[in-house]
Amino acid sequence: MQPSSYHLENTWSPEGGKHGRLTLTLFNFSDAPLADFRLAYTTLTRFIDPQACDNAVFVRRNANFHEFAPPAGVSIAPGESWTFTVSALHRIARHCTDGAKSAYVTLADGTHVTVFTSDLLLADRASEPPPVLLPEGRLELPYAIQPWPAAIDVKPGEDFPVALYPAKGSDAASVKALASAQALFRRLFPSNHVPFSLIAAPQGRALRFIERPALSSEAYELSFSGNEVVLSFSAASGRLYGLTTLAQLLDGARREPGKFRFPVAGVIADQPRYGWRGCHLDVSRQFTPKADVLRLLDILAWLKLNIFHWHLTDDEAWRLEIRAYPQLTTTGVLRGPDEPLLPQLGNAAEPVGGFYSQADVREIVAHATALGIEVIPEIDIPGHSTATLVALPDLTDGQEAPDSYHSVQGYPNNALNPAIELTYEFLAKVFDEMVELFPSEYIHIGGDEVANGSWLASPLARKLMEKEGLSGTFALQSYFLKRIKAMLTERGRKLAGWNEVAHGGGVDPESTLLMAWEKPEVGIELAREGYEVVMTPGQAYYLDMVQADAWQEPGASWAGTVPPAHTYAYEAEGDFPDELKHLMKGVQACIWQENFVSRDYFNRLVFPRLPAIAEAAWTPKAQKDWLRFAAIVPLSPKL
Repeated sequence: MQPSSYHLENTWSPEGGKHGRLTLTLFNFSDAPLADFRLAYTTLTRFIDPQACDNAVFVRRNANFHEFAPPAGVSIAPGESWTFTVSALHRIARHCTDGAKSAYVTLADGTHVTVFTSDLLLADRASEPPPVLLPEGRLELPYAIQPWPAAIDVKPGEDFPVALYPAKGSDAASVKALASAQALFRRLFPSNHVPFSLIAAPQGRALRFIERPALSSEAYELSFSGNEVVLSFSAASGRLYGLTTLAQLLDGARREPGKFRFPVAGVIADQPRYGWRGCHLDVSRQFTPKADVLRLLDILAWLKLNIFHWHLTDDEAWRLEIRAYPQLTTTGVLRGPDEPLLPQLGNAAEPVGGFYSQADVREIVAHATALGIEVIPEIDIPGHSTATLVALPDLTDGQEAPDSYHSVQGYPNNALNPAIELTYEFLAKVFDEMVELFPSEYIHIGGDEVANGSWLASPLARKLMEKEGLSGTFALQSYFLKRIKAMLTERGRKLAGWNEVAHGGGVDPESTLLMAWEKPEVGIELAREGYEVVMTPGQAYYLDMVQADAWQEPGASWAGTVPPAHTYAYEAEGDFPDELKHLMKGVQACIWQENFVSRDYFNRLVFPRLPAIAEAAWTPKAQKDWLRFAAIVPLSPKL
C-alpha cells in the first residue's frame, strides 16, 4: 500500500462544550496544493449541532459519518495543514478509540482519497497508558484445563505420553471422534504436536472409550492410570468435551512442562453449569470473512461453548444472501463515498461490502454442528434496519415527513413499519429461506432499541393504531412481534430476541427466549413474566467494552469499564429466585464490532474475556479461581 498523501490528527479536550471539543488537523503531504475539497471521517463521538464548528463548514452527517468543507478560499499548501474544531458532541470522549476511526478527502474533481487517521489524543489531562490486565496467576493443581472441571482428583505424572491412541476394540464412532479432535487441534495450533494418534504410538498411552448411559449428555468422566486413560460418556457431546480436556492437558504439559503436568492416576468428573453457553458475533458493523468465522467456531469448541449467535443484519449492512431479494446483499451491503450506504466506522475511500452466500452459510452451519455448536441466526427487526430500508425503499411510508423521524445511534427512520403489509410478505420470504439454512431451534429477531416515538407520524401506522386500539410505539412493536412470532411458529421455530421484546405487552412467553443485556434484574423480571432467559450483561459480557479506565485503552465505555477480572468474577445469574431458575437457561458473550477495525483489536478485546465467560458458563461457582484462570488462559488460541 502506498503511503497516504494526507494525514488526520485529532484531539479531544474537556473544555469547549458540555461534552468537550474535538480539534481536527488535516496535513497535506502531496506535491500539490489541496483546495476545493471536503473531508469526511467516521467516529462514534458524533457531532450534533451544524452551527457548533469553527473554521469549517458542516456538510452532512449520517450516523457515525461526518463531512466538512473548509471555509471558502482555504488552500492547504504541500507540507501545511488546516485545523478546525467541533464542540457539540453527543457524549464525552473517554478513550483513544473515541475519535476518528477513518477518513478520506474528496478532491475538486470528485476523486476520493483515503486519509491516514491517527489515534485520538487527550488535551489538558494526563493520557495514561493501559495497565497490565492479567496477573501471572497461581496454580494449586498443575493442569491446563479451561474451563475448569466440576470435580478433579488426580495425581500428576513425572512425564507425559507422546500421544493418546484408541485402545484395541474401540468402536468406529469413537475413533472418528478422535480423528475430529485431531483435526480441531491442528487447525487451532498448526505448529504444536498433535496430542492424538489413530494408531498405537511409541511412548503413547491407550485411550479406552466407555459408553455410560447414566451420565448426562454433556457430561464426561476421565480415569487415569499408568497404562491407559478411560473416557466415559453417554452422548457425542460429552465424548467431544472429554477429548478436548485431554488435548488441553497434554498440550499444556508439553508446552510448559515446568508448570503443567499430565495426570497419572485419579478421576476428572465433569459437566457444564449451564445448558446455554453462547458467543454472539456482530458481522454487520465489520464484516468477518468466512475463514475467521470458521476459526472462531473452533475456538468456541475448544472452550466448550455450544451456541453461536450470529448477528447478520443491522443498520450498517445486511450480510445474509436471500435469493428472493438479491438487492439486500448488493445495495444493502456496500458502503462507500458514492454508495447508497455511506462509510461507517473504519471505512474510508474504498467501497467495502461482504456477505455470506447460502453456500457459505451451509458450510459454516455444518462445521458448527460437527463441533457440537448450534448456530442461532439473527436478523435485527423492526429496528436497526437502515440497510434493509435502503435496499427495499417500498417498505417505508412515503407520507412521513423526514423531520418527524426518530433516530437510534444517529440513523433516522431505521425501523420497519408494522403498518406496511409488504413488510410481512418480505419477512415471510426471508424466514422461508432461513429455516432451510439454519436447523436451529430458535431464530433471533432482535427487537431492540426502537426509538420511542417511531412510526407515530406515519399515517399508515396511525390508521393501524386506531383499528387495533394501540397506543404508542411499543404497543405497535408488540403487535408487529406477535405477528412475527406466529410466522416463526408456522415454520416450526421459536422466537429469540433481546429483552426489549417484552416492551409494550411483549409476545406470548411460551416458546420465547429473551436475552437480558442490561442487568441481572431485567432477566429476573423477564422470568417472572414467564420468558426463558439468557443472561448477556453489557457491564461484564459485552466484549467491545474497554478493559481499563486509562485513556490509551481501546474500546467502548457506555456500559462501563470491564477488566478481565470483573468479567471472570461476575455472576450473571444474580439473585435469581430458586423457583425461577428453570427459566434461566445460561449465559452468553457478545462481540459487537464497532471498534474492531483489525484482527489485533479483536484479539485484544475478546481475549482473555471470552475464556472467562466460558468458565462462568461451565464451571461451578464454588470452583472458580481467578488466579488459576490467569495462569492457564495464556494457552488459549486466538483468532
